[in-house]
Amino acid sequence: MVLRIGQRRKSWWHRLRLRPRLALAALAAFLVAVPVTLLALAVRNGWGPMKRLDLAVADALHDAVGDQRWLLDALHALDVILHPWVFRGAVLVAVLVLVTRGAWRLAWWAAITMTTGSVLGLVLKLVVARSRPSFDLPLATAPGYSFPSGHALNSTVGVLVLLLVVLPALPTVRRRVAAWAVGLTLILLTGFDRVGLGVHYVSDVVAAWLVGIALVVATAAAFETWRRDVGRPAHDPLAGVAPEEVQR
Repeated sequence: MVLRIGQRRKSWWHRLRLRPRLALAALAAFLVAVPVTLLALAVRNGWGPMKRLDLAVADALHDAVGDQRWLLDALHALDVILHPWVFRGAVLVAVLVLVTRGAWRLAWWAAITMTTGSVLGLVLKLVVARSRPSFDLPLATAPGYSFPSGHALNSTVGVLVLLLVVLPALPTVRRRVAAWAVGLTLILLTGFDRVGLGVHYVSDVVAAWLVGIALVVATAAAFETWRRDVGRPAHDPLAGVAPEEVQR
């Protein structure tokens, strides 16, 4: 009886210690999500300063890219290389590898996070219903609504998920820094590609980046809370989500 009471107290105290961590992570995701909400409201209400900035950047890049054939060809190539299905496919491969290694929970986290990002992007497009940039001589066309950028959102979520899965397998700080550098470069290139081709405004891309970051932070925090709840040791979140499942 005394042993059971002691175990209950220990379990209660352990959960209590986890709450601040989960609350802090939820707060971080909330603070990232606030600018997205403000951007969405600004878009729907046609807020002047943001509208002028979006149009100015769109017009300037349209003229610059249109005058440089090599740049236009490069952006069209990036449009294919950095397509959302490329990132979804990469995450799917990672999920299959994790399953073969017995890392089922980490595989579920990666799959759910990537799928949620894709669905969330579609829902936000329907809610905001922003028309895409329009030009007399468009450099490219794309279906659907503009806000947020689906390419930018999927690249952000895909890159962050892959990084947090793979980082524990990289033995040195130099390799981890290199991995982050490559990942962030892919995210930035995707955003520039969408605006450069004239199929998105800058605010579409920025919103997509913020949504992607908020989503990964929230799901990674939930996963970390579960890890600590089952007695897994704490670790640096920037070094991966579940190092014990990748390194075994």
